[in-house]
Amino acid sequence: MKKKTLPSILIGGMLFCAFSIFLSNYLIEKNSISKVFSNVENISKNQVGLLLGTSKRLKSGQINRYYKYRLEAAIELYKNKKIDFIVISGDNSSKSYDEPTDFKNDLIKAGIPESKIFLDYAGFRTLDSMVRIKEIFGQNSVTVISQKFHNERAIYLAEHFKIKAIGFNAKDINGKYGFKVKMREYLARVKVFVDIGFNVAPKFLGEKIEIK
Repeated sequence: MKKKTLPSILIGGMLFCAFSIFLSNYLIEKNSISKVFSNVENISKNQVGLLLGTSKRLKSGQINRYYKYRLEAAIELYKNKKIDFIVISGDNSSKSYDEPTDFKNDLIKAGIPESKIFLDYAGFRTLDSMVRIKEIFGQNSVTVISQKFHNERAIYLAEHFKIKAIGFNAKDINGKYGFKVKMREYLARVKVFVDIGFNVAPKFLGEKIEIK
């Protein structure tokens, strides 16, 4: 390889990466138009709300505001009778880390009956959560509960797996921490298309759970 071709290859690679990020973001955002809602009065009712997990606390020990705002959004939907049940899908990869149970305990404290809450301990990724809401929990229609950027990606994945999904947007976060999360989201959106292209499956499936 001639030395003078190396810069061309690097530039070409950078342009390809930039185009991939732009296109992925464009397709996912465009697809979500009219499917994400920030006002509870405007969103239609679904039997099940799918609350996407995140850690309750940051490494500093402070409450994770992404967690706090998703929790508040789920409570608002339920108390306004826009959902009848809540499935919490998150990571429970170790005994000391249990996203679904943290959410469940706080939902119960807020007055939501335990009988209305179901836990998905194998929601390691958004893709896993969307497949499992259909294959394990038997839902073909669902309201996703997370921040807008996350809902947009979740809806795209849901529709790929033949699930009718809408999103209820929890309050977002600005500032340095919010900026870092948004940067990771651009890469996550590219990975959506990689996963779809390679038919990536959830890490676990398992026995079906009836919601009633």
